[in-house]
Amino acid sequence: MPAERSTATTGSSMGEGAKYWQQVLAEIRNRGVEDVLMLVCDGLKGLPDAVGNVWPATLVQTCIVHLMRNSFRYAARQDWDAISRGLKPVYQAATVEQAEERFLEFGEQWGKKYPAIVRLWENAWAEFVPFLQFDREIRRIVCTTNAIESVNARIRKAVKARGHFPNEQAALKCVYLAVMALDPTGKGRARWTQRWKQALNAFDITFDGRLSAARR
Repeated sequence: MPAERSTATTGSSMGEGAKYWQQVLAEIRNRGVEDVLMLVCDGLKGLPDAVGNVWPATLVQTCIVHLMRNSFRYAARQDWDAISRGLKPVYQAATVEQAEERFLEFGEQWGKKYPAIVRLWENAWAEFVPFLQFDREIRRIVCTTNAIESVNARIRKAVKARGHFPNEQAALKCVYLAVMALDPTGKGRARWTQRWKQALNAFDITFDGRLSAARR
């Protein structure tokens, strides 16, 4: 398998811990992925440390959607809309400095009532801010793991409906058909291909040519 460089997106999994993720990532590296530019995850325990051991230069980004969901866990339902409005200027800030200013304002408004939300964001801050270096269009691509989780959900549904498989080839065919059913006309794929052009350019500049190196 040729050497590869990539961005990666991952959602929840069983056995979430540094040792588990170390094994998973080492296996991916052994299969030929020499470098990962950026990894988006939903706060999985041990994953940032594990990816740092396997690919030291990888930028780890926490999923903004999951960060918001976890924030709501600490708040009364009637406050969800107000909290969402208060946090929106934080993750939509143009720069890290502006995000810090907006977060201080959020803390002043909600810190006494919901200190756990403030602490949640403070603990996740180092892995929240990386995507702020990109423009808004690219942020939409790297800010959440929802896209891959949607694909995984469709695959799980197809596999569960089948129940069992006589061999590995049958299982792979089931997964293939489930994935193809997500975009039967291919129009969505074409849209995403064009949408990624800007991201590829930005990644190549941001990561100092590491993406281009994989194509040589």
